Amino acid sequence: MKLDRSVIGIELGSTRIKAVMIDEFHTPVAQGEYLWENRLIDGIWTYGYEEIEVGLQSCFSSLKKDFEDKTGEKLRRVGAIGISAMMHGYIPTDKDFRPLREFRTWRNTITAEAAEKATKLFDFNIPQRWSIAHLYQEYLKGEEYLKDLCHVETLSSFVHRLLTGENVIGIDDASGMFPIDIHTKDFDAAMAELFFHETGFDIFSLFPKVLVAGKNAGFLTTTGARILDREGDLEAGIPMAPPEGDAGTGMVATNSIRVETGNVSAGTSDFAMVVTDKKLSVHREIDIVTTPSGSNVAMVHCNNCTTDINAWVGLFGQFARLIGKEVDKSTLYGLLYSEALKGKRDADSLLSCNYYSGEGVTDFNSGMPIFLHPAAKELNLPDFMRSHLMSALVTLKIGLDILKKEEVPIRKMFAHGGYFKVPKVGQTLMSAAINAPVSVMETAGEGGPYGMALLSSYMISGEELSLEDYLDQKVFREVKTETVMAEDEDVKGFEEYTSLYQKLLKVERLALEVFNA
Repeated sequence: MKLDRSVIGIELGSTRIKAVMIDEFHTPVAQGEYLWENRLIDGIWTYGYEEIEVGLQSCFSSLKKDFEDKTGEKLRRVGAIGISAMMHGYIPTDKDFRPLREFRTWRNTITAEAAEKATKLFDFNIPQRWSIAHLYQEYLKGEEYLKDLCHVETLSSFVHRLLTGENVIGIDDASGMFPIDIHTKDFDAAMAELFFHETGFDIFSLFPKVLVAGKNAGFLTTTGARILDREGDLEAGIPMAPPEGDAGTGMVATNSIRVETGNVSAGTSDFAMVVTDKKLSVHREIDIVTTPSGSNVAMVHCNNCTTDINAWVGLFGQFARLIGKEVDKSTLYGLLYSEALKGKRDADSLLSCNYYSGEGVTDFNSGMPIFLHPAAKELNLPDFMRSHLMSALVTLKIGLDILKKEEVPIRKMFAHGGYFKVPKVGQTLMSAAINAPVSVMETAGEGGPYGMALLSSYMISGEELSLEDYLDQKVFREVKTETVMAEDEDVKGFEEYTSLYQKLLKVERLALEVFNA
């Protein structure tokens, strides 16, 4: 293995910080992870700044040990490193990059007023979780700290700056901060001018510098090397790729960055992305972001996906322990997910609303999970699990149905994320939701950090290829893919479930009102 051609991708996801090291053949050779979870503090979904650094160190230490156990060598240097993280959100800092407020994640739905005003101002959909919506909301509230505000960052650009000293961001993550002009590959100047006249904030000086895939984004500093590697073995000077969002790395990991390709990522949140050259009408449910190379992407992003499923699986695990039958997590998920395919195609009218937090697509600012079933229906495990697994995707389907009306074709989707780990189950239900084939690559289990590693590899490749051609010709040419197309009855059942789910949302609104949640 050539260490100068090996690269590391690190992604700070919602439930895990994960690192993947790949060799010159793009094959994973070592992994590491750190488990963490967002917390709701004073109405804000957040992670502590100190945990960001602790998590990075623990994750890298785990990867380093895996590499050294496998090779017997010290991990001192690689060809490149790349950082990715949850897109969107808000980290405001002063002139010395000291945080002025807590890190606000994509999960927050506290900027409705600003999102609506910005959407009208730009004639362009601005979701609540975007950085510009958070900044505008703080301006509308007249927050005192804004007088000291000099920078706004996302999690990926924040971590990248800690490691390199460079205040830059990849174009995909940037497109979750502020609208992008795909011709200049930068923030939209006309919209930035409108925002300046409205608020006095200059986007181009406030936000990080935008970089497309393949550009050098700086080098690991001595301080950065010590942040990653507490043992002090990792050398400074390693090239760093532009920091990206998890949406962009998911597109790369599934080779879904050409026009009319699409991918879906499903974990704590879920989102589907279709690369398009078609100009769309403004829809509150549809974001327009970009690929890491700067092409337009129609994106449906949902805040809630597997959190409620995980809670129920955990409950079954507690029961197993209670009767003295300890079951490892992977086996438990496999057993319960597989039961879902034995259930009735519409889950026999058993209904689950999985909203732990607010949901922009259906216009909820907060959430409360609900399970409801008609008294005349049998409560059994297959229908119960199918209901929860469909609930995780149904809001995504609502958004994607709007794309269909806009005549954006969804011919085939590539899938990755924890929802698809159990073979065929998640694929079948996703295919039923969109009435199109869903494919999973053999590398898809690596997910975002693998995509970030590929972006790092592309940066140092020296190839005169576009990112699209690089992925097609150098990475995915011989990768095995498994494709599932749902049966007509599955598609019909999901449509029936969706129709009932729309009625369940009225119950969800009433529950939130009654319990003042």
